[in-house]
Amino acid sequence: MTRRSCLTTLLAPVVQAQMKPSPYTIVNGGEHAWVLNSPTFPIRPELSVCSTLPQHEYSAEGILELMRRNGVDKTVIIHVCYYGRDNSYATQCVKTYPDKFAAVGLLVGHKLYPPNDPQNASRLERAIKEEHMVGMRLSPIYDRDVVWLNDPVCYPLWKKAEELGAVFNIFLAPHQLSQLGDMAQRFPGVNVVVDHFAMIDIAKPDSEGIDRILALKRFPNVYVRTYLGNTSKQRVPCRDMWPYLRKVYDSFGPRRMVFTNFHELLIMKEVIPFFTQEDKEWILGKTALKLYFKQNV
Repeated sequence: MTRRSCLTTLLAPVVQAQMKPSPYTIVNGGEHAWVLNSPTFPIRPELSVCSTLPQHEYSAEGILELMRRNGVDKTVIIHVCYYGRDNSYATQCVKTYPDKFAAVGLLVGHKLYPPNDPQNASRLERAIKEEHMVGMRLSPIYDRDVVWLNDPVCYPLWKKAEELGAVFNIFLAPHQLSQLGDMAQRFPGVNVVVDHFAMIDIAKPDSEGIDRILALKRFPNVYVRTYLGNTSKQRVPCRDMWPYLRKVYDSFGPRRMVFTNFHELLIMKEVIPFFTQEDKEWILGKTALKLYFKQNV
């Protein structure tokens, strides 16, 4: 199921009537944003990390409208692959709506700057201090046969992230999780968020998937973004992913979980049976406020 069809299916009732106001802050932990036909923020195919280019736009203003309809207070912009290492549109989102957005950029990896580029640490510092980023997304999943996430050439980047308090979202495959564990232990001052359940294949044994995520629970700086749709083999509400969500919940706890995407808000807030009210306050808001908006919660 595509993101757009999920939105259409799950949010149709919300279009007619806004969700009831929540007693706690709700933060969408991950949306991409881009515009089309913009001379200021052009999508340049030579920089794009994606294999295809978009046919419709998903602008900051469009996200704000979805936030209004769904009672979401803040959103984390995960810079989209269409722009490659040009983080300027994500910067613009935060500059224009600083009380609504935080942004995670792109810097190192497939079709970006190579991991061994000596300027990466200084680029990260500039991105944090001047470009309004709160961190970067590292995506070794696009280099499945190349070990670079925990290569010593990346140590300066992680050391700088530790100094700056930057967060790293990590988009990776299950067999790469041990590399993340190495870096989480080596740089405990860097908070890292596992994206998309590491794209585990739930048709395979747990030892090849969810167990590798759970092995990272011993590192207090490792968090999990609870996006069910990428790994589910069913339509919403993705019930086949609930046992895996429960395992993450039991292992990491709600304070190390981040909800993401509008089409999963109703699932996480109203449908999942094992979250308490306090759990929801963390999963749907407080954890992201701490990680991305640097708020004391």
